[in-house]
Amino acid sequence: MGLSVLLGIGVFLFWYIGYPHALSYQEQYQLFLWTGDYFWERVSVPGGLADWLGEFIVQFYYVEWLGALLLAVLFVMIQRLTACLLPKAWFLLSLLPVALLWWLMGDINVLLSLPVAVAIALGMACIRLSKSFSWADLVILPILYWLIGPIAWLYVVIRLVQRGWKQVWAVGWLLVVQGAAYLWLLPQWPLPQVAMGLNYYCIPLKTPEWKGYDKEIYELIQQDYWVRNERWDDIVKRAQEVTVRTPFWSNCVNLALSQKRQLADRMFDFYQSGEDALIMPRVRDLTSMLPSAEAFWRLGFINSAQRYMFDTQESILNGRLSGRCTKRIAECMIVNGHYKTAAKQLDILKKSLFYREWAKEAESLLNDEAQINAHPVYGKLRKIRYKEDFLFSYPEMEKMMGLLFMNNPENKMALDYFMGQLLLKGEMQQFQQYMGWAQQYGGYRMMPLGYQDAMRCIQAQGNVPGSPYAKYVQRMIAEKGKSKE
Repeated sequence: MGLSVLLGIGVFLFWYIGYPHALSYQEQYQLFLWTGDYFWERVSVPGGLADWLGEFIVQFYYVEWLGALLLAVLFVMIQRLTACLLPKAWFLLSLLPVALLWWLMGDINVLLSLPVAVAIALGMACIRLSKSFSWADLVILPILYWLIGPIAWLYVVIRLVQRGWKQVWAVGWLLVVQGAAYLWLLPQWPLPQVAMGLNYYCIPLKTPEWKGYDKEIYELIQQDYWVRNERWDDIVKRAQEVTVRTPFWSNCVNLALSQKRQLADRMFDFYQSGEDALIMPRVRDLTSMLPSAEAFWRLGFINSAQRYMFDTQESILNGRLSGRCTKRIAECMIVNGHYKTAAKQLDILKKSLFYREWAKEAESLLNDEAQINAHPVYGKLRKIRYKEDFLFSYPEMEKMMGLLFMNNPENKMALDYFMGQLLLKGEMQQFQQYMGWAQQYGGYRMMPLGYQDAMRCIQAQGNVPGSPYAKYVQRMIAEKGKSKE
């Protein structure tokens, strides 16, 4: 029991203190709904019960300490169930399945349904069947396979160890069960995916590459976690210690600097990925567009924020909804006055646990123009947003930022992003032309240090030793030269 308690404490501290951002990452890519339809949809495929139970637990990751506590309980349960199958002298070996699952979960695409399925298989194997009931596995195996998927093989292996060669028939029987399920009930699914499990890995038909806890991936997840929770000081502080040379990292850091009104001063003190360092072009994956969507939202590009969030949600390869994306999509619709479509998103969120209260409060705003205009966030965005719908291409981003600022000179963030984008693209003539905007509308007591540095580089044609901006320009020239070779 002492070992189990220590394990539980270790698991809890690992996730709550060390990797709360990983919990947030998993929670934001599903939306558990408390409805019968949601349950029956999950259990309609093999492994569905494990999938449903996994998502049930993951919804509590929204409250990080609670999510870490439930993970600790699950891991201790797996350890205790393993211990009940082993001789007392081999008690320490009960930690092996926990250690393996702990390592596997370092892959961000591994779903919690995997350890849940393992726990159920171990629990079933702990039920000792007498010789007169050995035939019960004829019934148990089909049911177990449908509830937890191919992890049912773990149950078969344990029964073989318990009973010896007399249980070999179970191997053939489970193969028959899987084959029959594929031929009659799952012909629309690829055979390799059915064989490996439909609900253990969120990327269909991809062979997992077990790398454990990849440092750079988790660094980016942490940055996004801080963006989601508006912890701008943490982002800037961490950026001074660790650099990940990707546009995603640059987007997060620049957004944090802009929210602290430090972008004009300190932008080039940090790594800039290039013209995409402020806002990335559209990329169809789970994560890349999130900091850009957050920047769009705060700038007043409401339609673009909605589009990026929608594309992110549609990129969830296992077909789940996202609580984070659905909430922001609803907010965009409220700001734009699209109340009927906003109501549909809010109806979905009201069927969840942790988004329900927010959805009810947001629903009270629908069709109430005065209340929305007085809202501290939505009212401000209504003042600074574009009032007309139109299309624009990504290479014209700085023009759109300039127009957004001209639409409302109080939009300091748009001004900072406009000037920053000119510097990223090396538009020196335009940068000098619009320096008057920065002086007149920027609200600075003195010209920002970053702009002073850029002007020195222009005047000295880049020959400014120790200049952050000159270093950026030289790197961009070198990278473009390599790309032409």
